[in-house]
Amino acid sequence: MPISRILSTYLNHERVHYDVLPHPEAFRALAIAQMLHTSEKKMAKIVIVKVGMRFVMTVLPANWKVDLHRLRTVFATHSVRLATEDEIAGLFPDCELGAMPPFGNLYKIPVYVDCSLAEDEEIIFQGGTHSDAIRMRYWDFAALVFPVVAEFHRSPAHESLPNLGTATGTPRENRTAAESSHCEVQPERGCLTDYHQRSTQIGRLEQSWSRDSEMRSQSA
Repeated sequence: MPISRILSTYLNHERVHYDVLPHPEAFRALAIAQMLHTSEKKMAKIVIVKVGMRFVMTVLPANWKVDLHRLRTVFATHSVRLATEDEIAGLFPDCELGAMPPFGNLYKIPVYVDCSLAEDEEIIFQGGTHSDAIRMRYWDFAALVFPVVAEFHRSPAHESLPNLGTATGTPRENRTAAESSHCEVQPERGCLTDYHQRSTQIGRLEQSWSRDSEMRSQSA
């Protein structure tokens, strides 16, 4: 499966330089960083949370964990929880489950980036599949997404990585609700929406993005 169609169309239209980095299929951001021989701090992982009635995309380095207590402070509400896999599948119809890129703006979802990720010159993230990552300049990413930068990480993850030779299909292990990272999950039968439904969602997202792009061009 190629990288997200919505994402590739958007990046090419904006003429932003990016590199596609193929790698063996993997479901954990830390494992992908190791496969690509890149810093865990540059490898972004995406955690989708539900704040009240809306979904929010949080982005932080692969070696950090999201702190829900801090997020409750950031959003000034106790109503913050992790999104379910079924909810995520419906939000990103052109992506493999859990492999969504940090471009929530393309899916009408606000993006919050942890300040620790904004310190690097580059950012690497999954491109909609579990076998392709994308590398680009952080400031190009920020100029396209306009994320809110906040602090919501906690201590680096010290989970042992599976052997890379058996990373494909490795089940989720020792994951607690507080440690769950939705870019590290595996697809499961029954949690993806119907094919035709997904195609309709993708079409609507592309039409919405096209209208936004035209409005920006006319106002320029």
